[in-house]
Amino acid sequence: MKLEKITEQKEARAKRHYDDACATAHALDLVGERWALLVIRELMLGPKRFSDLRESLPGISANVLTQRLEGLESAGVLTRRKLPPPAAAQVYELTEWGYESEPIFQALGRWAARSPQHDPTLPFSTASFILSMRTMFDAKRAEGLDARIGFRLNEGDTFLAHLAEGRIEIARSPLDDADLVFTGTPPVMAGAIYGGQPLEALESAGVLKIEGDRALAKRFVSLFPLPPKASLG
Repeated sequence: MKLEKITEQKEARAKRHYDDACATAHALDLVGERWALLVIRELMLGPKRFSDLRESLPGISANVLTQRLEGLESAGVLTRRKLPPPAAAQVYELTEWGYESEPIFQALGRWAARSPQHDPTLPFSTASFILSMRTMFDAKRAEGLDARIGFRLNEGDTFLAHLAEGRIEIARSPLDDADLVFTGTPPVMAGAIYGGQPLEALESAGVLKIEGDRALAKRFVSLFPLPPKASLG
């Protein structure tokens, strides 16, 4: 009986498709399962172990995460490999085609940010924060700016953003060349950038540290305006 139940579950998962030639429908066949897009989001900044993915996705069970990883792997969106010694851990990473999905997150993010029901106080992962800056960056506001801004997030995880020629590039990196370094959690940084919380207040509360060009810090947090909320009337 148990074997029959497992077989039925596998068949049910296999039948979850739209039978529709539209490429959008096929995209939903590939990534439409709950948590699938968020798994891809968490891998957008590089490979992660299974335990790291669970930590960055509050609420997902080990069983569901396993299913999503298997499904995305079979679809060619991600792959898995073993790190060389001494780590010798298995990690999951996006394929070249998988990385091409970032514009999907940017379009969805811009669109959903207009929802009056969006709750910015919910958990906010490092990947969410970094991708949000890539998404909401306003080139006009950054005109003439050439600077390197560092971020020390979540127990020393460091990223360096390079702003130049109206573009922003962000990647994991040492912070040796940074003109400015923010130290704080992703939710605190999001509060400063998107929530309009004064930098001085966050510093006084002991949740944010700023090292370097303070004038640049104030300008930087103004470079990511949110779109206006949609009217529901």
